[in-house]
Amino acid sequence: MSDTLLRTPLYDKHVEAGGRMVPFAGYSMPVQYASIIAESKAVREGAGMFDVSHMARLTLRGDKVLQFLERVTSNDVAKLQDGAGQYSLLPNEQGGTVDDIIVYRISDTEFRMVVNADNHAKDVAWLRAHNEEGVEITDQTDETAMIAVQGPTAVETLAGISDVPDLLRTAPAFGIVEGRIGGVQCFSARSGYTGEDGYELICAASDATRLWDALLAAGVAACGLGARDTLRVEAGLPLYGHELRDDVSPIAAGLGWVISKTKSFIGSDPVNAARANGTPRKLLGVRLETKRLITPGMKVLVDGREVGEVTSGVVSPLLDRGIAFALIDSSLKPEVPCAIDVRGKQEPGTIVNKRFFVRKKA
Repeated sequence: MSDTLLRTPLYDKHVEAGGRMVPFAGYSMPVQYASIIAESKAVREGAGMFDVSHMARLTLRGDKVLQFLERVTSNDVAKLQDGAGQYSLLPNEQGGTVDDIIVYRISDTEFRMVVNADNHAKDVAWLRAHNEEGVEITDQTDETAMIAVQGPTAVETLAGISDVPDLLRTAPAFGIVEGRIGGVQCFSARSGYTGEDGYELICAASDATRLWDALLAAGVAACGLGARDTLRVEAGLPLYGHELRDDVSPIAAGLGWVISKTKSFIGSDPVNAARANGTPRKLLGVRLETKRLITPGMKVLVDGREVGEVTSGVVSPLLDRGIAFALIDSSLKPEVPCAIDVRGKQEPGTIVNKRFFVRKKA
């Protein structure tokens, strides 16, 4: 296997803008430009954008594509109308998670799927290995690019440079809008990973730099992966490999809401058992008293007793302190004082709800 990092169609733009490039999921990606704090605030206060072209984009076609997706995904795909999407999971036979995904319905014979970059090859192999229905699975990652535009002013900013402004303003969550933004034809889905409103824009790879420049000209701030991670933890959003894993039930991660209670799917029996009986640990938040960064693997203590383990940690610009997710003993509730073992020193904190930030609707 080659050690050469892949580059998204926007790589040169990131370098020109002074992005600090780091290896991520096999790609060279910008972790930040000016600062993680400034970029996080840009998204919370206005509009910021992220190059998420490293995430994989698949198209699935066939007369039995709905039957296939109903079997391999956890959510109720049959409830989708044309032009709508849903957050979902690829569960495994043991009731763990292969990946978390988004599924979009184009028609009764065509769907699209976005999966995590780290799991690109694994997910495609999984889907093909379980493709009993003869569905055509096309990987369109290399020929397309994807930019997430997020923040309280994101939708209005996009509408201002689009030929379909009313559609962008009125689409529901996970709704699809097709049209030009900044002169570029885009498949636009009202979704994101920050807790803010906005769209994820998919365009031809050859149009990516033109779209990026148009967004910059409209006042959208370029943001790196560091801010994206900070924002998703603030918003209580799990990340595969941290809060979601092959050996962790999605019920423990609080994702029962994306798991059908009525259909049979791969892994549905153990998932339903976890829903009915509970799990030994569940995902909660930890809020520190200081701005110390706590990292995955650190232990959570209550009265000196180990009760859990950190899965993700960031320093929140919004709360001006360290925050984290942790898988914690299910008998514990929020608002319990705790400590994090940071290399032998106990850092005081409080177990809290994992959603540190919720944008209030106007």
